Order: sequence, then structure tokens, then C-alpha cells
Amino acid sequence: MDWLEFGLDGTDAVRIVVSCIAFYLGIIILVRVFGQRTLASLSSFDLAAIIALGAIVGRSILGDTPTLFAGLLALATLLILQALTGKARRFHRIAGVVNSPAIVLMAGSELLFDNLARAHVDPAEVYSKLRMAGIRQRAEVACVILEPTGQISVTRRGVPIDDEMLRGVIGAERIPHES
Repeated sequence: MDWLEFGLDGTDAVRIVVSCIAFYLGIIILVRVFGQRTLASLSSFDLAAIIALGAIVGRSILGDTPTLFAGLLALATLLILQALTGKARRFHRIAGVVNSPAIVLMAGSELLFDNLARAHVDPAEVYSKLRMAGIRQRAEVACVILEPTGQISVTRRGVPIDDEMLRGVIGAERIPHES
């Protein structure tokens, strides 16, 4: 079988695989720089931007004349990279590069503006999440945490938080103990 019939030679195949790897690593770096909220909850505007970015990345990976085989090779490469990254997350060093740590955004009734800035989260997002959680007053809050997934979790005051639940969370020491 001649792969050129499908519009792909060995050089193109290597270029596609290398491009996929480069874009994959680039995405990991950009999400780390811009914060885990980048892809966590998408508004309609965010979704449109992601679709446009996907088109740009796809065109860049596949080159001038995308073909069926080139598309399948790129897709397979990205899926293999995703699977390898999932397995590599078991190792602490790699997990530290790929995963963003959880970070306290609000400790008790106090917004932690330094952590908000570090996580690229606007106070309005925190207030929105508090309202969605049924919080009516800041005094009801034990803590608000930006999770590694980019989701924001809200914990109410009333029952002490087990230390194990806060292990590895940046700013956990700032949460009032009488939560």
C-alpha cells in the first residue's frame, strides 16, 4: 500500500507527530500560566474561542493539505499523549507539572486577594459560586477552594474540616479552625 495515495509520506507523518507533541506541551504550559480556570467552566464566548483555537491548532498540526490519514494520525497522537499523561500523573514530579494545586480563595469571610490574583479568579466568580451554593452571608463560609479541576468548591461553617481534606491545598493554614 502506498501511503502517498492518502496524501501522506513519512516526512509528513513525523511532522504531524512532532507538531502534536509540541502543541500538547504548549497547552499544558499555557494552562499552567493562565490558571486552571481557563478550561473549567465555559461561557458561550469561551466555547466559541475554544472552537476557534481548536481549528487553529488543527490546521497548524495538519499543515496545508489535511488528509484523512493525517487527521487520524494527529488524533491518535493526541489520544496517546493524553493516555501517557494520565499514567504519568502517578509520579509526583510529573503530577506537579501537569496538575495545578488546589488553592484557597476565601478563608472564613475573608477573600484572599493574593490567591485570587495567583489563580486568575475574579471576586465576582467567587460571589457567584457562593450564591449558587445557597450562601446568604459571608459569615456562613468556612472556605472557598479552587480545585485542581478548575471548579470552585464552597464549604460551610459548622463542622470542623478534617486536616486530611486540606492536605496540599495552598493557603489551607489561613482557614479559621472554628469552621
